[in-house]
Amino acid sequence: MSVVEQYARAHIVTDAAVPLIDELEAIPVTLRYDSEHDPRHVRIGLPGAHGREWTFDRRLLEEGLRAPVGSGEVRVWPCGRVQAIVEFHSAQGVSVVQFERQTLLRFLRRTYTAAAEPVTH
Repeated sequence: MSVVEQYARAHIVTDAAVPLIDELEAIPVTLRYDSEHDPRHVRIGLPGAHGREWTFDRRLLEEGLRAPVGSGEVRVWPCGRVQAIVEFHSAQGVSVVQFERQTLLRFLRRTYTAAAEPVTH
């Protein structure tokens, strides 16, 4: 199993000039990792009007759960003991996605397991 796909619920706050969803309601977000084709990166897919998939270094996500970090269009930081924020910057604006920290930790653990498994064809 070299591909990890995990669905999560998150809150999105954005300043983008698109129709906004209810920012109080959690929405489905897709977390993806493919150890065979892109072992250094993770992808987060946002739904609906935000509909973009962001690809960034897996290490950034890991480090951002402990302390604020950023690279290019992506910033990650802890928010209290239970939440984590992933912030995406684009020409359309900024989207701030709030996750349960445990959800991201579980996803990261699954990516490390996938990366360690031998690929068989």
